[in-house]
Amino acid sequence: MSSRSVHEPRFAATVPSLQITAEDMIRLRAVVERHLEGTKAAAAEQLELELDRARVVRQEQIPPDIVTMRSRVLFEDLDTGRRREASLVYPEEANIDQSRVSILAPVGLAVLGLQVGDIIEWPLPNERLGKLRILEVLYQPEAAGDFHL
Repeated sequence: MSSRSVHEPRFAATVPSLQITAEDMIRLRAVVERHLEGTKAAAAEQLELELDRARVVRQEQIPPDIVTMRSRVLFEDLDTGRRREASLVYPEEANIDQSRVSILAPVGLAVLGLQVGDIIEWPLPNERLGKLRILEVLYQPEAAGDFHL
């Protein structure tokens, strides 16, 4: 279980430090650059803020229970009790039918860097907040030795 039990929304000043691999940092900076203009500009700016505060670690040093890019995660919606799996992917790989959530989607940005046991809130339509808990990182490329992904 993580020592971080409950998070404020990821964009709050009180959130814990974010660990990210050097490879993910390079790729995500490119995502920001590609999307700073257009319909995803606000999401790209939010991602940039997250990256600016992140601590970069080597792929071999990222704990296996941290959500990294292309991780597959089991989470629970704390309002409904529903459990779901989703993979965190780059925008061009997103596919809701395949549970592939873009890093530029609010929930995608929210789960980046979370650890098993962490709870996160993120904005929903109609000024509501969604709340989910990370139950398990089912697949993390770094833990599986898939450093090329």
